[in-house]
Amino acid sequence: MKKVAKLSLVCAVLLSGLSTYAIDGGSAFNLHVIKANGKVITFAMNQVQKASISIYDKNGNLIYSENATGKEGILRTFSLEEFPAGTYFLEIEDANKKARHEITITPSATILSPKAL
Repeated sequence: MKKVAKLSLVCAVLLSGLSTYAIDGGSAFNLHVIKANGKVITFAMNQVQKASISIYDKNGNLIYSENATGKEGILRTFSLEEFPAGTYFLEIEDANKKARHEITITPSATILSPKAL
């Protein structure tokens, strides 16, 4: 009986680990917001070697664009001090995926959503 209980527990842990790992999968990038200090944001994308990064205003006008590269990932810091308060969108695209994240700028802070829209 103890062996059955132990085996059941091991199976339950393995299956819950697999389902937890699969939740964040899909077509979005794995974007990590590292720091948001005032109107400066820093984010990283692990395991992305080449991507196009763009920032749009709420009307869809392109404000900033670059082609970023990195060996094991991409790390970027943006100072948005010159941007007026409002909502903006960070778009990241590589050969396989495209993701859009919301940036909210207030007079005192900038917030980058870690989850894609």
